[in-house]
Amino acid sequence: MTTLAEKLAAYAVSLRYEDLPPAVVHQAKRLIVDTLGCALGGHNSEPVRIARAQAATVTSTQPATILCSGERTSADLAAFANGSMIRYLDFNDGYTGREAGHPSDSVAALLAAAELGNANGRELIVTTVIAYEMFCRMCDTINFKPMGFDHVTIGAMASVLGVARLLKLPVEKVTHALNLTVAANVALYQTRIGNVSMWKGCAYANSSRNAIFAAQMAQRGMTGPSPVFEGRGGYFTAVTRQPVELAPFGGNGQPFRIMDCLIKRYPLGQYSQSVVQAALEARALVKDINEIESIDVRTLHTAIEMMAGDIDKWRPANRETADHSMPYTAGVALKYGCIDVKYFDDPYLHDPALLELVGRIKCGESEEANQREPEAMLCDLTVTLRNGKREDIRVEYHRGHPRNPMPDVEIEEKFRELAGDQLPKMQCDALLARLWSLDSLENMGELFALTRCK
Repeated sequence: MTTLAEKLAAYAVSLRYEDLPPAVVHQAKRLIVDTLGCALGGHNSEPVRIARAQAATVTSTQPATILCSGERTSADLAAFANGSMIRYLDFNDGYTGREAGHPSDSVAALLAAAELGNANGRELIVTTVIAYEMFCRMCDTINFKPMGFDHVTIGAMASVLGVARLLKLPVEKVTHALNLTVAANVALYQTRIGNVSMWKGCAYANSSRNAIFAAQMAQRGMTGPSPVFEGRGGYFTAVTRQPVELAPFGGNGQPFRIMDCLIKRYPLGQYSQSVVQAALEARALVKDINEIESIDVRTLHTAIEMMAGDIDKWRPANRETADHSMPYTAGVALKYGCIDVKYFDDPYLHDPALLELVGRIKCGESEEANQREPEAMLCDLTVTLRNGKREDIRVEYHRGHPRNPMPDVEIEEKFRELAGDQLPKMQCDALLARLWSLDSLENMGELFALTRCK
């Protein structure tokens, strides 16, 4: 009997650039543009400085490049540093099925592997689509959170399929790379609960680091436990607690899940995108926020559980908790009429006026929103003024949702905002032009050179 790992490996090896419809190729470029913009915006953050300091302790005979700085280190540590900067601002893409997460995090692993494997831009596009297929199809099958597992458990699988393809491994070795990765990478959901730590932005980066290590071990002949999914002590027994049947992957008439991913308009958790958009629309209707008596947010259970499910979300102690807090981000939108990353640090985190406004926010579950998940991220927001007047706002598909997509020009604007303090305008223009023509790129070195910060 063919195992699931063997089926996945065969898909990763067999998918060709020519199999991708033009819309899928373009969507991959859009998401890579967005992802590298997020990396530029996050590369000076404290977690990334820590990751780069660790990477600097290692030299390699098969080095890979850290974005923005141009430093060279081992491929796995380059992927960790790059993945941490991609994720830091909580501004990169998202996907919502029964589980949710950020498939673009895998791009960090793909960049390192593409450099090692001397791959061209077309191969980077193909492996991006492969990683998205793995991540999104697994998210469609089961919700890991109630079992205590984090979505980066899936991210490791997505990364390793793309990495193994870029290293030009045959199907048998891709299978072993996947087996090694699945057996060794089960992450805990505690990463995103309560007073959220720096690890929130590094957890998927770590999965990508491990995926590169597993693929390199398989490349040298290391075998992995099999059947890693179906076995008596395998993934279906230990993690999902039931067999999982994945829908057919994209190609041969099947749609590609990369087309169903969202691009964030605001630097905060994907489940708060609709809430913050509703709060901004309400803010435009309220002349004086001091006249607000209360704010009632009604949205889906998953959003409430993750982003308003504990006391820390009303008094966030750090930026990681703040950008994952529904009441705090809604309060920022109402008070300032905009969202900027500066609002997730001091002095705003301890601003009495802002926290008092946050305290007037109530977040509750909506049965209609639950029923429409994941097709929509429905939010109903009601602002009640002290004079009794009410403003009711409904957002079904926030800006950037696949049913309300950001056009290319808005993605470029976001990229330029994130890159503006890092790259001169001419270099930013050149990098964008290269990313939009990624399918003609022959050498990854050119791409890394264009991300080098001043």
